[in-house]
Amino acid sequence: MSVANEKIVSDLLKPIGYGKGFLIWMSFLTAILIACLYAYSIQLREGLGVTGLRDYVSWGIYIANFVFFVATSLIGMLISAVLGLTNIKWASPLARIAEIISLAFAAVAGLVIISDMGRPDRFLYLFFYGRIQSPIIWDVTVVTTYVVISILLLYLPMIPDIALCRDRLTHLPKWQRKIYEILSVNWQNTPEQQHIIRQGVKTLLILIIPVALAIHTVTSWLFAVTHRPGWDSTIFGPYFVTGAFVSGTAAVIIAMYVFRRIYHLEQYITAELFDKIGKLLVLVSLVYLYFNINEYLVPVYKLKHADAAHLHELFQGRFAILYWSVQIGGLLIPIILLLFKPMRRPLPLFIVAIFVIVGAWFKRYLIVIPTMQHPFLPIQNVPIEYQIYKPTLIEIAITVAPIILVLMIITILSKTFPILPIQEVENHENN
Repeated sequence: MSVANEKIVSDLLKPIGYGKGFLIWMSFLTAILIACLYAYSIQLREGLGVTGLRDYVSWGIYIANFVFFVATSLIGMLISAVLGLTNIKWASPLARIAEIISLAFAAVAGLVIISDMGRPDRFLYLFFYGRIQSPIIWDVTVVTTYVVISILLLYLPMIPDIALCRDRLTHLPKWQRKIYEILSVNWQNTPEQQHIIRQGVKTLLILIIPVALAIHTVTSWLFAVTHRPGWDSTIFGPYFVTGAFVSGTAAVIIAMYVFRRIYHLEQYITAELFDKIGKLLVLVSLVYLYFNINEYLVPVYKLKHADAAHLHELFQGRFAILYWSVQIGGLLIPIILLLFKPMRRPLPLFIVAIFVIVGAWFKRYLIVIPTMQHPFLPIQNVPIEYQIYKPTLIEIAITVAPIILVLMIITILSKTFPILPIQEVENHENN
């Protein structure tokens, strides 16, 4: 191994280990998670009455959170499969970051659904008594399949790096080295082993594309198969998928910046990488902007009675401030800013990505809540809390819990395995 390659291996293995900073950060996340779980214990004991959910708005921020999590998980497919199979070389060092984010969000998405159930003990009924006619069954099936493929797509390319951890990181605890030994599956870097890895990864990259498209298309069908104004749309499949690419790309940018700063990887997560992924964010945002225009232009032109009431609430009514903040601050302004190269440098792009991902979450809120507050029949003779949805503190705490779990999963994986694929970085550096 050359001196340059030896330095790359040393730099990328250096962040691995559970030091003081890791323990402080994980303790902080654990404390928040315990508080959130306590809130969930109250809901479990008292029922969904402790939330803002009522007969009319039965889907609140729990379902908005679920749609956001499923959306962000699609980034693994975009970076690894779409860009990888089209031989776009600059994205290959980012594949592992994208896969870690993808796995974390997809794995936790199922827990988000359980938080919305008043009787979570009945969750297994989906598998025992589920009917193929139900879109819920389709959703559970594709989410589970996507999680399995994401695990394999993260693990298989990582085997050579795990073997390096096994051989190089002799200072780590014995139990951790034993894990590396097991996961490296006797990797000796032979031509036959390399061929098996390449073929396995290529197969997974092909498989994950239809599964990833299905996971968010099926999620969109949960909304679009209804007649409710705001959901009764034929474009929800591609609309949800393109929105997923926006939130996922923003999540990768945020992770890139954090890992670059904390793990001192400025030499490998370069300003050039930020510039290119910034251009990718502009591209997917422009496509998503097109679907946003399409989503509202058609009902505005027809202006049927129910749609008119829904659109009025979005454009001028109770949701107007949030709606225009999301459209302008979370989509339109980021597109304009990122057209200029100085805004695609690491720090400005990081800030823009935060606005994009926050806007992406509130966009899911706007998809769910306003529509449920406009049923076909008028709301009459019910208390005010039935008419206006307002999430409670307990509901907000339970919604925060999955976000904490995602951060914990990403942190643990990034401190256990190399966050960048060593061979891909070597090839990138040599080119």
